Amino acid sequence: MILVTGGLGFIGSHTVRALLDLGESCVLVQRRTRELPADLAGRRATIEQADITDLNAFLDIGKRHQITGILHLAGSMPWPPDPQQPIEAARKALDGLFNVFQAAHEWNVDRVGVASTIGVYGGVTGDGPLGEDMPLSMASAHLIPTFKKIGELLNGHLADATGIDVVNYRISATWGPRDPHGALFFAAPELVHAAARGTEPNLSTLPGPAHAEDSIDMCYVKDTARAIALLQLADRLDHRTYNVASGRATTNAEIITAIKQLVPDAKVELPTGGDPRQSYLDITRLQRDTGYKPEYDTERSVADYIAWLRAGNAH
Repeated sequence: MILVTGGLGFIGSHTVRALLDLGESCVLVQRRTRELPADLAGRRATIEQADITDLNAFLDIGKRHQITGILHLAGSMPWPPDPQQPIEAARKALDGLFNVFQAAHEWNVDRVGVASTIGVYGGVTGDGPLGEDMPLSMASAHLIPTFKKIGELLNGHLADATGIDVVNYRISATWGPRDPHGALFFAAPELVHAAARGTEPNLSTLPGPAHAEDSIDMCYVKDTARAIALLQLADRLDHRTYNVASGRATTNAEIITAIKQLVPDAKVELPTGGDPRQSYLDITRLQRDTGYKPEYDTERSVADYIAWLRAGNAH
């Protein structure tokens, strides 16, 4: 049984479904609810209400379930930031990560997978693929990649010190059904939402203006989830860190073209003048060790997401 922190979150909920589809059973750890979604009822999934920063409550889960692996997808970072108590917020975030390892050590789990982010590559310049062994900048422009870099270093230390099999999942820009973030770092989710709503996109939440040429490694959430599930269940992994991504750069222009094929009158045009350079995550390691191949190209992703939104789902 795989314990999944953040199992009802955006990536977590899809990953639980991917694990179940592969024949695994799951226990979802959530801080605020004890209710399983209707589509998980009757499947090999259960939910435990607990805060991972409460060590005793977290360890008690192991008394009720035979946990064989842990997928830590809840954010071990102070997000959203707490300007009133920044030190306490940072301490609490890292406590959650330490508690996951404490539980893994006491439960003798087979593997701990920990979510990292494409953001750790921030500061790496140039075009082309970004590989897991590339040197990373010590600086970071945002607290999320800051804490993910800290987490990867702590994970490596604790793996060596305890002998736990620990794997970092550097997740690319993930989007699709149940995404609550919208245009937080890239424009595609809001472009699709605007097309489904019949409105103009609101891209004011982006860190800067969006252009047609702007690109990023964009992975549809169902592919992201399946890749994580394959890594978690693999009999053997030869590395400690894996890029979880599409393995290609997708431009806003490609997203707009796919949208227009389905919604010709969508008001989703963007100006030109963006950065033409394209970088993306190298997924050779992931493919070699798990057999993973992305199933959702740009057109299929856009079609699936628009259908989901038009079915009455809020995000």
